[in-house]
Amino acid sequence: MHHVRFRDPTGAVRRGEWHGDSVSFGGERYDLDTVDVLPPCEPSKIVCIGLNYADHAAEQDSDLPDRPLLFLKAPNAVAGHGDTVTLPAGKERIEWEAELGVVIGEQCRNVPGESAMDVVAGFTCLNDISNRDDQRREKNWVRGKAFDGAAPLGPVVADPEHVPGDASVELRVNGETRQSSDRSNLIFSIPELIAEITTYLTLEPGDVISTGTPAGVGALADGDEVEVEIEGVGTLAHSVRVP
Repeated sequence: MHHVRFRDPTGAVRRGEWHGDSVSFGGERYDLDTVDVLPPCEPSKIVCIGLNYADHAAEQDSDLPDRPLLFLKAPNAVAGHGDTVTLPAGKERIEWEAELGVVIGEQCRNVPGESAMDVVAGFTCLNDISNRDDQRREKNWVRGKAFDGAAPLGPVVADPEHVPGDASVELRVNGETRQSSDRSNLIFSIPELIAEITTYLTLEPGDVISTGTPAGVGALADGDEVEVEIEGVGTLAHSVRVP
């Protein structure tokens, strides 16, 4: 099943099922053009993983990490399917990063790797939009990674069984493919990431782990239309504007 949050024509927020061209809740079905698709979960935090694809580490001229590189995005960074993200003004380079998002289903701490998938509610698409101007000047990456709208995600949460172990991860900008890889190329697997993260902090239901991006990152421009497609999940689409 593919789970969706949406605002129905009465203004009520619903959690229902995604059917591709429509959504449903409580026995009623709505065409997509009659509802507002919302981010599919409401994370208290997004735990992001840096340099988790070898080809991306190479294009960044960085050594491969010996343990997962962790940083955080707060709820203010969340944007949804169909949104227009306003980028920080006056920056020379703000880049796209297509990523597989892991949505947590239960409160958890100190989760062993062998049972880590038990705490996963499902998977979603995420664009880890990155302000390189400021990221390169600071160590904690708040300006670089956690600005408003810096984590578009959605449109759905797909049950784990729908997403293959080698699910493709692709990003298109204005219809042109710019990133193409698959989940099997992760340096640190999803169970390894969950085990490492929960050694240090508690994950809550709805929290998201953004698992890293493959090679092919590039600069966004005013008016760009971005699509992140993950096999078994679907396609997250959003636009960007530069004020």
